[in-house]
Amino acid sequence: MVNVPANAESQPVSMRAGTEVEGATDQAGSHNAAARASGGPVEFDQLGPRLKAVVRVARYHGVEIDPSEFRPSSASPVPTASDLAEWAQNGGMWSRALHIRWSHLLRFQDTGPVVLLFNDGGAALLTGASAERNVIFLKSADAPDDGEATAIDELRLSQVWTGDAVLLRSARSEVAADAPFSLRWLVELVRVEGRPLRDIAIASFTLSVLTILPPLIVMTLVNKVLQFNSISTLVLLSTIIAVVFAYETLLGHARRLIINVVGARLDTKLQLHVFSRLLRLPLDYFERHPAGETMYHLAQVYRIREFLTGKLLSTFLDLITLCVLVPVMFYINASLAWIVIACAVVILLIILAFLKPLRRRYQQVVDAETWKAAALGETVVGIKTVKALGLEPQRKALWDERVAEAGRARLAFGQLASWPQTLVTPIERLMVLGTMLIGAYFAMNDSSGYMVGSLFAFMMISQRVAQPLVGLARLVEDYEEVGAAIGEAASVLNRPLESSSNSIGLRPKLVGEVSFKDLTFSYIGTKTPALDRVSFDIPAGSMFGIVGRSGSGKSTIARLLQGINRDYSGFLKLDGVDLKEINLRHLRQGLGVVLQDNFLFRGSIRDNIIAGRAGLTLSDAMRAAHLAGAEEFIERMPNGYDTYIEEGSPNLSGGQKQRLAIARALIHDPTILILDEATSALDPESEAVVSANLMRIASGRTMIIVSHRLASLTECDQILVMEQGKVLDVAPHAVLLERCALYRQLWSQQNRHLDGRNARPAVVPPRLV
Repeated sequence: MVNVPANAESQPVSMRAGTEVEGATDQAGSHNAAARASGGPVEFDQLGPRLKAVVRVARYHGVEIDPSEFRPSSASPVPTASDLAEWAQNGGMWSRALHIRWSHLLRFQDTGPVVLLFNDGGAALLTGASAERNVIFLKSADAPDDGEATAIDELRLSQVWTGDAVLLRSARSEVAADAPFSLRWLVELVRVEGRPLRDIAIASFTLSVLTILPPLIVMTLVNKVLQFNSISTLVLLSTIIAVVFAYETLLGHARRLIINVVGARLDTKLQLHVFSRLLRLPLDYFERHPAGETMYHLAQVYRIREFLTGKLLSTFLDLITLCVLVPVMFYINASLAWIVIACAVVILLIILAFLKPLRRRYQQVVDAETWKAAALGETVVGIKTVKALGLEPQRKALWDERVAEAGRARLAFGQLASWPQTLVTPIERLMVLGTMLIGAYFAMNDSSGYMVGSLFAFMMISQRVAQPLVGLARLVEDYEEVGAAIGEAASVLNRPLESSSNSIGLRPKLVGEVSFKDLTFSYIGTKTPALDRVSFDIPAGSMFGIVGRSGSGKSTIARLLQGINRDYSGFLKLDGVDLKEINLRHLRQGLGVVLQDNFLFRGSIRDNIIAGRAGLTLSDAMRAAHLAGAEEFIERMPNGYDTYIEEGSPNLSGGQKQRLAIARALIHDPTILILDEATSALDPESEAVVSANLMRIASGRTMIIVSHRLASLTECDQILVMEQGKVLDVAPHAVLLERCALYRQLWSQQNRHLDGRNARPAVVPPRLV
């Protein structure tokens, strides 16, 4: 931290700023974890100097980034420049971590603030520069907005700064992460690699020029050495060939290295983009589309990647080769060159003639493969049900049908695709052998004797030209398949996202007061509203139960509170702020949600409870497990909290999985805890443990319990009774028993065994008929 006094120009600059920088080391690593553990937002005053500087620059550009989302990539207690840049990018900004010199700083005269990182862990804001005075202007991250910056010269800055800086600005109107997935986006992705592609082009051009030398040397060898027995020319040609081959080998190796680097970078960017878009798709997309279908569509990205880094790149290099070799080919013999060009044009016309029918056949292949992948994915996901109900024959019959359909589609496509190859093959042979025969005829009628050497040279060059020309023609056919693959991937990736940017939306400090006002909501494709003019209030810090028959809208209320669906009419407010205006990630970080059927990830019990939240430790996991009543069975396991959970959690009972899910929801001390039928799958013992801990769990937070078991709601402050999407009544348990007929009926049905006036129905023994 730069603690800049008012008369800083006349005294040495103290970049340590006393205890602020000493505390930055501890604060940068621990304050975020503590804040996440408590569930509250991180206050600006609690931040370390480097985080403060980035937050100040972000606010300058009108972006509010969340300090609790900062994730250090190393064990270093001081945030690095790359960590800060990645944090700002995740917050919706453009950011780069750089190592720059003093001369670069002098160019930042009319730009926005730049974050300079000092050697002692501090930071300051570069707000301007003066090349005439050879000074820059720095401001402390704690300085007020209207505070004056201090002029610093190169000598004083060099004592505490070695060149680390972070550049930040607001993202452009259409950032790459939000742009539609299309061919244009892919071209832009490749264009970013302009510098290495330029190096590849230069190397390819040089190699193409070197490719000309061997044919010319052969021509000289035939026309000069063999015809005139010139030993000195032979030695000279041998020396040239040795030098050219050595240079060509080294240059080819360098070009392959650059191509591998470019391919790896394109591959990485493509896969990161795909997974990022997948995570931002709304939940209702995954609920409406089979997992196998989605995975098949996204698998087409690998075909696109192979096209970008393979066929397209090789064709780009071939074009450079053609630009060099074709003029030389015309120079040697124009008549033979025209024959080669004419054959390539005929091949291109044949391929173009088959494009439209091939496109239709390939679409049939895509449809068949999509349904096949959907059947496979559905079987894998529902394998427990398949085994339990003995559905193997039915699933196998479905799979056989899908495989047969895909096989027929591929066979039809292959049969049609073989025709262009059949027609092109003789033309390819004519391109090579025909030119050789015609060239031999020309050589026989050449009186000068030089045509023999020219024919050898032309044949060597034409072989290098023919394949790129054919490949260039077939690139059109490959593009059709890749275009279809882009369309398949785009059908998933171009779906409307949950939020256009992580920086959009308010981040209020959550207290837990919820208000529904005349809210109406309908699911897509249904005419009957799931919620019809619903109005009720949930005070902060209260226990609130929601009951009703199946389909009454109980779980829909929980979905709306999580921001899963936002296309409702009316008002849903959280602490007086419309839920649509709240940043989605900030909202969900303040919520703890436990569902009826919870998924546990492959890993240890501790990892599942912490769920990847950086900075949380085993003691935090133990505290959450204690609240959820899970510690007693965890401690009985052989490895305790390090017990490994396989996919599907086969080594855990349903009650144990549910209690771990509750512990996972409590790990960050959420302001609002939603239990959506969370105890319905529990055995009596587990339900008793969870119910006994409900009061401790609810302490200090708003708890919303959606359940069809009324006995688990008797301690709630208020209970909402729903019927066909409408509110019937809201009151405590005792009041509802008196005045709500539906609640009284549900209570009577579930507790008639406790009422001595109602005899238990006699059990009728089974009878064979």
